[in-house]
Amino acid sequence: MTGAATGLHIRELDDTTRAAWDRFVDTCPDATFCHRAGWKPVIERSFGHKTHFLYAEADGVIQGVLPLVRIKSPLFGHRLVSNAFCVYGGPAAVSDAAREALDRAALDLTARYDVDYLEYRTMHPPARDDGWVTQSDVYATFRKPLYPDPERNMLAVPSKQRNTIRKGMKSGAKAVVEPDAARFYEVFAENMRDLGTPVFGRNYFENLTREFGDACEILLVTKDDRPVCGAMLFFFRNEVTPYYVGSRKGARELSAISFMYWEALNRAAARGCEVFDFSRSKRGTGSFDLKRHWGFVPEPLHYRYKLHRKSELPNLNPLNRKYRQFIAIWKRLPLPVANLFGPMIIRDLG
Repeated sequence: MTGAATGLHIRELDDTTRAAWDRFVDTCPDATFCHRAGWKPVIERSFGHKTHFLYAEADGVIQGVLPLVRIKSPLFGHRLVSNAFCVYGGPAAVSDAAREALDRAALDLTARYDVDYLEYRTMHPPARDDGWVTQSDVYATFRKPLYPDPERNMLAVPSKQRNTIRKGMKSGAKAVVEPDAARFYEVFAENMRDLGTPVFGRNYFENLTREFGDACEILLVTKDDRPVCGAMLFFFRNEVTPYYVGSRKGARELSAISFMYWEALNRAAARGCEVFDFSRSKRGTGSFDLKRHWGFVPEPLHYRYKLHRKSELPNLNPLNRKYRQFIAIWKRLPLPVANLFGPMIIRDLG
């Protein structure tokens, strides 16, 4: 695909261009961890979905990237998502011409595959009305500066939450960095079942740790060597994100979750991170309120949709009332059953 007027060419990522793709992502202001090339093999190996990681280049130099995943499900429809299984996405480009070329290429794929809609998980509102549907009232992200001095980080936390952190520090719980995803997955899977949410397969977390290496770290909080909560952290440029988090019953009594976030925050600061990205949460949920209690201010995420076969967006939000019975049933499943069938469902939600 070529933009004749601009000299831009649209190509698909392959093994020979991975290094150049990631060099671009590392420096492009619009790019996030969710734009990294490693998501392509992770998603393909973990879920079997077809991916189209597009980039715009001129004279051999990348000007923009757009990771796309095609999800075709009998339950949840057929769509192109940038980026699936991620909180951020959409085109990341250094010029309007590159961004527009990537948009055109994505719309060509939308028509070619005759999908229900194209979805961009963008952080910022559109610059103009371009016929897309924008949802800005479902998800918010939470971001705050980090400081090298732990005392300054503590003072940035509201006093009530500081007391909870100190309680966790005195509980006898310990924070450890795990070499693999095994024990974290046990905690995460149990937590998801208790919430009534299907869980990813363990291979997904193994693929994440294998693909992203030092940029992906697992932090567990243990009591008497038994994991009670944990987080998978992603590191990108000067930022850290606790991306996947899980806890067991009893973690709250120990204030272990607050202790875990405090440890994650200060370990990241010691590593040189300057921004703590608390990731996205849905409005009206407990995780949304928790992040506000830490002193973080919600920033709306502006997810954008180009409708194709559908005239309106499906409501896949678990807060949708029609999913209440399913959630109630899922909470009562034996854990091995939930872990067996969960990955078959969640793979198509993205």
